Amino acid sequence: MTTPRKVHVKSFGCQMNVYDSHRMADTLAPAGFAETATPEDADVVILNTCNIREKAAEKVYSEIGRIRAMKEEAAAQGRRMLIAVAGCVAQAEGREIVRRAGSVDLVVGSQNYHRLPEMIARAQSGERVIDTDFPVEDKFDALAAPTPAAIAKRGVSAFVTVQEGCDKFCTFCVVPYTRGAEISRPVEKIAVEVARLADAGVREVTLIGQNVNAYHGAGADGDAATLGALLRRLSDVPGIARLRYTTSHPNDMGGDLIAAHRDLPALMPYVHLPVQSGSDRMLAAMNRKHTRRDYLDVIARLRAARGDLAFTSDFIVGFPGETEQDFADTLSLAEEVGYAGAYTFAYSERPGTPAAEMGGQVPPEERTRRLHALQALIARQQRDFNASFVGKRLDILLEKAGRLPGQLVGKSPYLQAVQVMAPRDLIGSVVPVDITDIGTNTLFGALADTARAKAPAAAGAES
Repeated sequence: MTTPRKVHVKSFGCQMNVYDSHRMADTLAPAGFAETATPEDADVVILNTCNIREKAAEKVYSEIGRIRAMKEEAAAQGRRMLIAVAGCVAQAEGREIVRRAGSVDLVVGSQNYHRLPEMIARAQSGERVIDTDFPVEDKFDALAAPTPAAIAKRGVSAFVTVQEGCDKFCTFCVVPYTRGAEISRPVEKIAVEVARLADAGVREVTLIGQNVNAYHGAGADGDAATLGALLRRLSDVPGIARLRYTTSHPNDMGGDLIAAHRDLPALMPYVHLPVQSGSDRMLAAMNRKHTRRDYLDVIARLRAARGDLAFTSDFIVGFPGETEQDFADTLSLAEEVGYAGAYTFAYSERPGTPAAEMGGQVPPEERTRRLHALQALIARQQRDFNASFVGKRLDILLEKAGRLPGQLVGKSPYLQAVQVMAPRDLIGSVVPVDITDIGTNTLFGALADTARAKAPAAAGAES
């Protein structure tokens, strides 16, 4: 029997990268590759990169240097290791990666990883392979489906890409150049994937895309479906208890999606809705195509549809031309909305984007000062939001064992981590939990009496 070759995939960045990394491993499995959690013993190491964060390319080159040392050690032992760079940095840098990093054998763009088995075979024959074209074929149709064992290993929550690319062209963002134009997968193909996940024990699915609420995949009748329609279809999949989606744009928050929040109990009351700035001047400079008032109106419509919704967002401070008043407008918007959390960034230039060429660049130290001020506000809001649940009961999806004996870690409807003493048999169950305390990033609770009554007997388990 042939010993499987090993592949290690390291993800950088967003949830879509995590999903892509899983699909890379799934696609390589029929070619005889088994996934390994450690790069040292891998025959192929894939760095699945993200170009959103600051100094993304530099971090990738640093990681390549670390893996190169492992590659040299493997060669000294008579074993060959291939290094592949995939994802958005690969798409953006292309041949520059091969020029700067001689240890890299393969560069594969964000739309081409369904071709990995063929490209690895070419690299193993001594060719240095670069494939960053945008293919005509649908990569999702060409990808191998994950096995039930692979799904089970990844847990009871899963990401599913339903939309890729972006047509918005925000002036600070590289996504339209690295992921291409917006495309959406057909409703029924997504439903088949979600049903396969449910059959393998997945209880919660998060639909992901660069601009997920611009989803317009073909429905069963052949016409373009909305994200709301897709969510309604997936809510009928047996075994799926929870649905989420991310990341969305305010301009694509249509009435059908808002109605889905009102109508679907499985759709969690948690919306990530990036705004980037509270200043109309900055929103125009960012080419966001919405105003502060537009954004607040969307928030109001969503809250009118479902009163227990919580919101998170993305903010960029120190964007070129941002004044103290512009920054004050961002702080006041955050105060007005009242967020459960947010991702906050000091602006950093992305080569090739319009913002990188703009005048009025804010000094780095001022960007940092503003970032810290915004982070302090968001941290206070997050603490207050978490504290509001002490003494209340939440339905928690129990996902995995905790660090302590008899402890499980789960997820609230609002994506908060929750620690509770419960038997392992409840992993994968949604159970009522009484929240007793909060930590920095965690809620603590106790199984409600109704959950205790239903819990299977587990020798030695604490509850």
